[in-house]
Amino acid sequence: MRAVPGGGRRRWLPAAALLLLAAGCGSGAVTAAATPSSPVAAPPPSSPGSAAPQAGTVVPTGTRPVPRPTLSPPVAPTLSPAAPPTGAPPARRPVVVIDPGHNGGNIDHLSQVTRRVDAGHGERKPCNEVGAATAAGYAEHAFTWDVAARLRSLLAARGIDVRLTRSSDRGVGPCVDARGRFGNAVKAAAVVSVHADGGPPGGTGFHVIEAARPAGDKAASNALALAVRKAMLASSGLRYATYAAGGDGLDVRDDLAGLTLSDRPTVMVEAGNMANRADAALQTSAAGRQRVAAALATGVLAFLAIR
Repeated sequence: MRAVPGGGRRRWLPAAALLLLAAGCGSGAVTAAATPSSPVAAPPPSSPGSAAPQAGTVVPTGTRPVPRPTLSPPVAPTLSPAAPPTGAPPARRPVVVIDPGHNGGNIDHLSQVTRRVDAGHGERKPCNEVGAATAAGYAEHAFTWDVAARLRSLLAARGIDVRLTRSSDRGVGPCVDARGRFGNAVKAAAVVSVHADGGPPGGTGFHVIEAARPAGDKAASNALALAVRKAMLASSGLRYATYAAGGDGLDVRDDLAGLTLSDRPTVMVEAGNMANRADAALQTSAAGRQRVAAALATGVLAFLAIR
């Protein structure tokens, strides 16, 4: 039997009652089990002069220990989704297709370039041709490739997305039907086919050709033709052709697949007569080809209203 404090006086209890009292006090204390996912705070320090009950010590009646608080697991912060960018999407750059006439490998693959393909309006024409040449042997395909490369650089410098119908001057073709439809696939704002003519030696000058019955907007092709013709006359070093197009530098035809099959604003430019000595001198000089390219760029940019 043990003495138990109670109300300032001492009472003696039987051993069995003492054991029952100790069991009842122990069941009233709540202790959270510490687990890795549920951290438990350490109990607060005892106040001065007080001592925590020791094991085997009977806690006085009516003086229960304060339950330890159970802490919830930490909650990860919720991030709000980033706000979508504001403002209009960037404008699409206009696409301009340059079609350098003929190709350097055509001469060695005549069986391929002479096969007939669709030319529009129920007509069929050869896939391609070898092209003209100066008296000294400078080939049209080399002239058109050089002018096209210069024109591409000038337009790209002004923010134009430039596409060429052929990637080198050593290949074969492509055929005229593929060239005519090339701009359709890329939704070109303008298509310029670069050529040089092989007319009578006494004839000189350039002319611009548009389709008589285009697959697309005839008025747009006419506007492109007028803009290119104006620029060519002003700065290419060539005058209106004296042997073709009625002398005003503007022709209309319905037998050229490159024009007829295009549903985009499209023109073909015959930039001088390679059979003419004066025109050939301009065509064979780098400065002359740069003048032609610059004039074509001016005409295309004027059509696109980019200044």
